[in-house]
Amino acid sequence: MDSLAHVNNVQVARLFEEARVRAFAEWFGERREGISMLVARQDIEYHSPLAYTQEPVRILVRISRIGRSSFQWGYTLVDPNGVTCAIAQTSMVVIDRTTGRPTPIPDRIRAILESHHGAPVNFRR
Repeated sequence: MDSLAHVNNVQVARLFEEARVRAFAEWFGERREGISMLVARQDIEYHSPLAYTQEPVRILVRISRIGRSSFQWGYTLVDPNGVTCAIAQTSMVVIDRTTGRPTPIPDRIRAILESHHGAPVNFRR
């Protein structure tokens, strides 16, 4: 909690990261062996302050876009009362471990990503 009595924006970014890590573990398990990826970009749009509470928040996670060597995560952070507090998008790039350069998403990984495909993140921009 920050001095304004709500969850700090840096902690919100960590909540999105935790959701991504948990989704990866659930969706891929050991099937992620041999693949490397990096976060290329993260955008967060805040809609409502997230008050500190003992009740858990929910983060709805989906894959919002799949390209040749990159893909995007979409997230919606919902507080215990059902209020959307933030939405976010993370772009990840699959890389070759030897060269560090982007490489095509392997078919086995692409199939898993496609099975979790959902709507794009609708930022207010």
